[in-house]
Amino acid sequence: MISLDEARRFVLQDLVPLPPRDLALAHALGCVAAQEVTAREPSPRFENSSMDGFALRAIDTRGGGRRLRVTNSIFAGDTPSITLDEGEAARIMTGAPVPTGADSVCLREETVLDSDGQSVVIEREVRLGEAIRHVGDDVAVGQVLVSPGDELGPALLGVLASQGYSDVTAHPRPLVGVLSTGNELSDDPGPLSLGTIRDANRPSLLASLHASGFETIDLGIVGDSPADITETLERGASSCDAIISTGGVSVGDADFVKSVLLQLCGDRARSMQVAMKPGKPFTFGVATDSGVPIFGLAGNPVSTLVGFEAFVRPALRRLGGHRVLDRLIIAMVLDCPLSRKPDGRLHLAHVVARVHDDGLVHVESVARLASHLLHAVARANALVFVPDGDGADAGDIVRGMVLDADQLSVD
Repeated sequence: MISLDEARRFVLQDLVPLPPRDLALAHALGCVAAQEVTAREPSPRFENSSMDGFALRAIDTRGGGRRLRVTNSIFAGDTPSITLDEGEAARIMTGAPVPTGADSVCLREETVLDSDGQSVVIEREVRLGEAIRHVGDDVAVGQVLVSPGDELGPALLGVLASQGYSDVTAHPRPLVGVLSTGNELSDDPGPLSLGTIRDANRPSLLASLHASGFETIDLGIVGDSPADITETLERGASSCDAIISTGGVSVGDADFVKSVLLQLCGDRARSMQVAMKPGKPFTFGVATDSGVPIFGLAGNPVSTLVGFEAFVRPALRRLGGHRVLDRLIIAMVLDCPLSRKPDGRLHLAHVVARVHDDGLVHVESVARLASHLLHAVARANALVFVPDGDGADAGDIVRGMVLDADQLSVD
């Protein structure tokens, strides 16, 4: 067996980000910028009010309790042509341009408007520049907005849109083909014959890929035929950036995926026995002709999900240009014992974890540990790393990978 770290190094060693392309902002969420973007104009572009109130000259409110003549009303989107003189004020709405002559805004709630609307009493002295958003407060012309390697989140996309950009140069989301192998597999929703099972791996992997922000192609179910497996992998490699196959990587007489991968990938492939549980059998290679990475995951459904987190997701994030490859790994407090027997392997246990009143993340329950028990791990929101040995006791601190951060705070 080889260590998990050694297997990951083999997977990641030759992978580089996909070539960048221009992506519409609407399709760039979560992608990684590949080119610097600078501001075309200041933000704000003009002085405007930060609240509903009255635009005025601060000097006219000295001492408070001053009455000013109301000359006009200015709304967001207006282009005011008025000039305020001594003793004058103008109604102004949030975001509206500040008229010439005004240097401050007083909040509407701190004024008393006469019944005829022709004058207003400013109840306190207003500070010079109060409640005014000045030109370039947020962004100056030429300021760097996006640097290569930045992940494009909602705020950054909003900034780019506000600067008049409609697209951005970024690494695209990897397009990933998914297939399951095995004569025993079926997609038939009706009654099955003895020895046949419905495929759970493709649906769970396709969902995992979508949840992680990747694009997918369903390559279907392939029987235990080297020729059929080869044809499907070659077809997938012609259109995909990466391929995931499940099953056929262990030591059974019908486990043909590993031999096909060694044929397609040559010396860029490796069949491994990784010192981890679940997910010990694993094959990975980079296709010689296309350069497409191909992952051969173990066929048991829990092994498939663990292999996705350990190998596939980090590799796909590298293809997407991300700097951070893995999910958040934090210390967790065990509220229940986590037993195991020494076997020379790292165990990865699905658990339910929650943030408690002490501010720490606690492991409240541990799923039954078996690679075929998919329902048992369905509600897990973290993976705990259990080193070789006798396990851990309640109260011990363990390392855990957060699979679903939203569920950490659910009662």
